[in-house]
Amino acid sequence: MKQIEAIGPVRIAGSDVQHAPCVKAGNWVFLNGIEASDHVHGLAPEVAGVAGLPYHGLPRHRREGDYICARLKDLLARAGTDFAHSVRLDQYYPTWKAVDPYHLARKSAFGDYIPPSTSVIMDELLVKGADITTSLLAVLPGGGRDPQRVSPPKVTAPVWSGFVPAVKSGDFVFIAGQMARGAENVPDPRAHVPPHSRWGGYEIRRQTEYIITEKLLPALAASGSSAASAVKAQAYLRHVDDTAHFLDVWNAHFGARRCALTVMPTSDFGLVGGDLEINLLALADAGATRKQVVECDIPAAMTFGAPAVRAGDLLLTSGLTAVDDAGALAGVRTGAQMPHFGCAAREQIRWILDAAERICRAAGASLDNVARIQQFHTDLAGFYPMYHALRERLGAGPLPYSAVRVPALPVPEVSVVTDLWIYAP
Repeated sequence: MKQIEAIGPVRIAGSDVQHAPCVKAGNWVFLNGIEASDHVHGLAPEVAGVAGLPYHGLPRHRREGDYICARLKDLLARAGTDFAHSVRLDQYYPTWKAVDPYHLARKSAFGDYIPPSTSVIMDELLVKGADITTSLLAVLPGGGRDPQRVSPPKVTAPVWSGFVPAVKSGDFVFIAGQMARGAENVPDPRAHVPPHSRWGGYEIRRQTEYIITEKLLPALAASGSSAASAVKAQAYLRHVDDTAHFLDVWNAHFGARRCALTVMPTSDFGLVGGDLEINLLALADAGATRKQVVECDIPAAMTFGAPAVRAGDLLLTSGLTAVDDAGALAGVRTGAQMPHFGCAAREQIRWILDAAERICRAAGASLDNVARIQQFHTDLAGFYPMYHALRERLGAGPLPYSAVRVPALPVPEVSVVTDLWIYAP
């Protein structure tokens, strides 16, 4: 039985698509794929502005940021919480020019507390003309999960962003996206191959090592956690060819397949010269909430991390792809020869959902309680056929999706990676 509640569901005008922008799951509140759309016109008219008066009023991206922040605030209030109880914030933008105006809007709305944040540049969003999409995770007041700031000495946030590098919420530890950035918000030479050197280190390996040892591990230690208690990470790579090198360094510190892990290529970062950003969720070492690595009978190649990790009342999958141990499924390759019928898209999401159901059974959970469906597409034309395959499996209600277009995927023949957060009381 479903044990989650969709709040503020919307139907996209002229479509059968229903979105669950807010899901209440026990003490958790998930806001998913929030864009500056009124779901009728695409980009909301007050954000788009008057075509004949392009320079009147606030800058367009500031209007977009204000619209999104107002929507976040409204949805949180309807769920019974507020910005002060947010613990994680994810933002994707097709252009870096949207980021600073959005930060101004975010600071105005959130005030002095902005939760751990990740911001990366992606290729495209679901709404034409939209340049910001946001997802947020919050907790209900009380219940022992009120966020507590953690300030590791060497782990800082850029002053222009203003987010908290890490917070504790009960036994959960949330660490913001970390890059190879020094204390003065400039690249740290220790994270890079020396200038004019053909060798003497491999760039992605040096950046990965630096982020882990100088950022993530100190943040974990300051929060009463450790690498052994890491439960979910997302790693964004500038170059898809760096995937294997990243994994080699990651596994040396966190263990092979001991943490739910999504590896995702991205278009650009806020740090010029940065090739990697990693965010992390962990548990307190001495807390009552225990980590359970979920093993099940899905092909190992479907994930770069553990199939999933159960952490208290959350079941967190790695990024799931429609592959077996020989590569992309035959049906995906065949469907790619008929690209306008959605065959490959449906084949992929059905395979992923089959795997997700096996993961849930192994963890004693139910896929009916999925609270966040993050989809990373190489072509957003696949979103609609995948949405229908999701509804066939999950029922006719609104779905808590977010979707962006990425420049590439670590398996060339597939077109989507799906990242699931499931409520598992």
